[in-house]
Amino acid sequence: MNSLDRGTGAAQTRRQVATLPAALAPAAESLVALIARFSMAAVFWKSGQTKIEGFALDIVDGVFQTGLPRLSDTAVDLFRDEYRLPLLSPELAATAAAWGEHLLPALLLLGLGTRLAAVGLLAMTIVIQVFVYPDAYATHGTWAALLAWLALRGPGAISLDRALDFGLARSRRAIEPA
Repeated sequence: MNSLDRGTGAAQTRRQVATLPAALAPAAESLVALIARFSMAAVFWKSGQTKIEGFALDIVDGVFQTGLPRLSDTAVDLFRDEYRLPLLSPELAATAAAWGEHLLPALLLLGLGTRLAAVGLLAMTIVIQVFVYPDAYATHGTWAALLAWLALRGPGAISLDRALDFGLARSRRAIEPA
């Protein structure tokens, strides 16, 4: 092998190394999306669990209690005495929050309707920031960034959205005329 061949090999290796980040980007983005989905789902789910009685599920702490969930009196008191949201009665606000903090995180975790679930949780984050805890902008800004990213970029490859989209794409190809 002459020196010219070695130079070509080195250039080819440099090109391959330079393209490595682009080749790894989809996997990295899917991993970031999965972590964002899990993290945001955990934050809101745990908050929702404080608003109900009769049912508990926390996979991180290993807590599981079966039963019929019902809105706790303390949740209504919290909305009446501390949160005081405008335009909504404490009962309606507590009920809506409890539902939203369970349904939307479950969808987010599964990666099903991810963009819509992220937008819903982003709206809740804005309400919390503006009306409930205005001094917690650093925390809420982090939540908003993750949720906006999920709303804009989607759930990543490890999601039911992607699996269903792949299945729909395959079925569309199967029925399209050749």
